[in-house]
This record gives sequence, C-alpha cells and structure tokens, in this order.
Amino acid sequence: MRGEKMSLTINNFNDLKNTFKNLYYPVDSKMLNERIEILSKRSIKKESKVKGLKILINCMDLTTLEGKDTPNKVRMLCEKAKRPYIDPDIPQVAAVCVYPSLVKIAKESLKGTNIKVATVATYFPSSQTSFEVKIKDIEYSLKEGADEVDIVINRNAFLSGKYDIVYDEIAKAKELCLLYNAKLKVILETGELATYDQVKKASLLAILAGADFIKTSTGKITPAATLQDFLVMLYTIKDYYYYTGQKIGIKPAGGIKTAKEALKYLVVLNETLGDYFINPNLFRIGASSLLNDILMQIVKEKTGNYQNEDYFSKD
Repeated sequence: MRGEKMSLTINNFNDLKNTFKNLYYPVDSKMLNERIEILSKRSIKKESKVKGLKILINCMDLTTLEGKDTPNKVRMLCEKAKRPYIDPDIPQVAAVCVYPSLVKIAKESLKGTNIKVATVATYFPSSQTSFEVKIKDIEYSLKEGADEVDIVINRNAFLSGKYDIVYDEIAKAKELCLLYNAKLKVILETGELATYDQVKKASLLAILAGADFIKTSTGKITPAATLQDFLVMLYTIKDYYYYTGQKIGIKPAGGIKTAKEALKYLVVLNETLGDYFINPNLFRIGASSLLNDILMQIVKEKTGNYQNEDYFSKD
C-alpha cells in the first residue's frame, strides 16, 4: 500500500515476483514524452548555469574505455580529474573510470585525493560470457583497488524472461563489492531494452538485487542515454524511496557530449527527485569528451568570450 514502508527481503525468486507486483506498474509513454518536452525547454542562465556546470563536473565519472588506453594516458586523465582547469574555483571530478587492468595505475595517480577509481566488469560491454568469468572479472577489479564497479546486466537472460538469472548475477556482484567496501553501479544498456516498461523492470530488478546506482548505458551502442529512459529510471528510484526510505543513485552515460545536453539531465533530476539527490553520492554522469565543453561554457559565462578548444587539454 502506498505511503507505508515495505519490508523488501528477497529470499527467492517468488519473493522477487511478489515485490514486483507491489512496485511495478506500466509506463505512460505519452505522459513521459510530454514531461521531457516541457523540462527540455527549461533555460538556465548566468550564475545558475555556472553553478549547474560545476555540479556536473563534481558529479562526473571522467572516463576512458578504449583499446588504445595506456598507463600514461590514464595518468594524464587523473591529473585532469584532479585539476580540470587552471581556475581554482573549478571542482575536481567524482571519479575516474578505466578498464580493470589500469585500475592500479589510476589508484596510484589519485592517491591523497577524494576522487574514486571506478571500473567496468562482467565482460563489458556485451556481458556475453559465463557467470564464472564475470565473477573473476569483478574479483580482479576489486583486488586491484577499484572503489566502484560498473557491471552490465545479462540482457540475454533479461530479454528471455529469466529474471532470476539477472537478479542472482547482480546479487553476487553486490556481495563481492560489500567485501571490499566498494559501490556497485548496474548498467541496464537501455538502448537494447526496446520499451520503457522493460527499462522500468530492469531498473527495479537491479535495485532489488543490491545496486547502489543504476546506469543507463555502456556508451558502446546507439542509442545510448536518452532523457526518456533517464526519467523512467528516476521514477523507479522515486517509488522505491517512497516505499522503503532507501536512496538509490543514478548515472546517465553514453552520448552526452555537450554542456547544454548535460544540463537537461540535471534539470530532469532536480524536478523529479529534488536537490537532495544532486551530489556525487547519488548522481554521476559518465563522460569522456563532455568535460571540455563544460569548461568552455564556464569560461564563456565568466568572461563573455569562448576560449579556443586548444586551450583545454584533451586528456
């Protein structure tokens, strides 16, 4: 019943299905699109814009996930994470996200800071391997020193209706993260889930299995993050908080390349969950090229002129 805190103890798959009945209801696509259309038109100006841009930097997972990543590239990225720009008023990012083999390099480079080291696991981005390999991937990442692990749900199982498999894999990942005092982010890969109802169901499944954050996308497929999928996930977090009093974080990622677009995600978050969710403990935004565009916009607001992009480091 709405308004009453639920006891969400999941002992088996039947418990999971019963909990779904209490928390799950179909998504109204028309309402969703209308809401995004309204919020997308919100304009943030002057001081409020600069404040919003700084929040985005402070909540950013500065990311490099390329086959050509090297230790030196990661070290340079970590330096940028610590000091994104010469202006001392610009905050540090929340985390640096790299492949598991480069976690130790990032950890050493960020020593003495509050910046977290995040990594991707479970055979990112496809998740198409055995459960045993996924577990070893997570264990390796944690032993290397990862503070946060981003895993990808088993879409094969999810789209086949085998929700118990998806749940068990996430729950095992959470169990391992707890042993190392690490946070678990669960990537839904919303672009492969086809419908908003599926996005909602995957969000619930991840939350109930123990996700600390739910994340839109890997950034390796198209479409990646969309405001509509993001809003579905926010509504799921809102309902869960309404019933349990527990706050779950959210991370949009993939294809968010401009400050203008990133600010739209911040507006949707604020209007849906409120400003108490706008902090690095509950909100992250995945980015690689986004940071420089945000810095350019901040300089423009402060000086009235755009800096040439060559004034900003690429890594």
